[in-house]
Amino acid sequence: LAYAAYRAREGSALDDFATWCALAEVYGGDWHQWPESLQHPTADGIADFVAAHAEAVDFHRWLQWQLDEQLAAAQSHAVGAGMSLGIMADLAVGVHPNGADAWALQNVLALGVTAGAPPDEFNQLGQDWSQPPWRPDRLEEQEYRPFRALLRSALRHAGGVRIDHIIGLFRLWWIPAGARPADGAYVRYDHEAMIGSGAREAHRAGAVVVGEDLGTVQPWVRDYLRARGVLGTSILWFELDRDGAGGPMPIPLPAERWREYCLSSVTTHDLPPTAGYLAGEHVRLRASLGLLTRPVEEELAAAEAERAAWLDELRRVGLLGKHADLDATVVALHQYLGRTPSRLLGLALTDAVGDRRAQNQPGTSNEYPNWRVPLSGPDGRPVLLEDVFTDDRAARLAEVLRACTAAEPAC
Repeated sequence: LAYAAYRAREGSALDDFATWCALAEVYGGDWHQWPESLQHPTADGIADFVAAHAEAVDFHRWLQWQLDEQLAAAQSHAVGAGMSLGIMADLAVGVHPNGADAWALQNVLALGVTAGAPPDEFNQLGQDWSQPPWRPDRLEEQEYRPFRALLRSALRHAGGVRIDHIIGLFRLWWIPAGARPADGAYVRYDHEAMIGSGAREAHRAGAVVVGEDLGTVQPWVRDYLRARGVLGTSILWFELDRDGAGGPMPIPLPAERWREYCLSSVTTHDLPPTAGYLAGEHVRLRASLGLLTRPVEEELAAAEAERAAWLDELRRVGLLGKHADLDATVVALHQYLGRTPSRLLGLALTDAVGDRRAQNQPGTSNEYPNWRVPLSGPDGRPVLLEDVFTDDRAARLAEVLRACTAAEPAC
């Protein structure tokens, strides 16, 4: 009965996903290479394929039900353990061009172009994410139902959702097939409809929405999101006082001037963990991949000046001694987060175990093992998930953030 209820609730979206999985087992993972009669959910050959592979299709439906049950249990346990939000889901900016979503939603996706970002300070050649963007005209025609369904699914067993590159709900950098990221252009969306859809689904779920609003952002956008209850994102390395007295080199933005309605953390998955960042690994990695537009010596000098400025700031507020080691510096940086008015604080899993390698390097695909880097300790040895719960470094940093977010903060 529970499985039947799940199937009824999920409807055609579940059927399409399960059908794609069964098709991929027979014809491979790229639906563009399938027989033409199978390249669309409503194509002529789909019904016959489903009838001939009914057991395989139903198996993949059942797997999704198992996943849904496990997510529900995880959220229930998290809230029961005292977590006010529990799980925070993550909504990616797009989907794999050859995957199930691109196959099922191809009528509302812009095929032949990819989403990305123009060049900026940290990604000087721009970024191509290889993902087909939403077509704003087709979303409007369908009254944003596909987008609302996506949000509803993400929030079903979560206390919040982080929307990656939320600026893409206002305007998104489209890159024609075969072009460089720098040769793309912005395409605008009806942000009132997009943000309104997100706010409505979050309200229905009683959930928090965090928008990743980093990179090239028009100033009014953050005000618009804040007015609608959407939290922003602050990364310590990016929080600089560009209008202060630091001369040509911006100085750290004092903690008390950070935004309140934000999720704040020291680093992000698009940068090396804090130990690696302090050592300049973000510069050396980009240099080795040919992603810099100025000499590596200049980049390293700028990185060293930035590091020195943050160490000076930590000493100014009394969080760091003059001869502190690396571990003490990482702790102090997380304590600094507690001095900000930010409503939510984050600790990267890589920082928790002392990892040094970046999990993802924007601007690359096969040049770097994005999302395939094993979680490792300071010695480079892989760390098992079970070991995180007994890791002294992880416990120490978790206690730092717990103390900073207590009723009477001790940071």
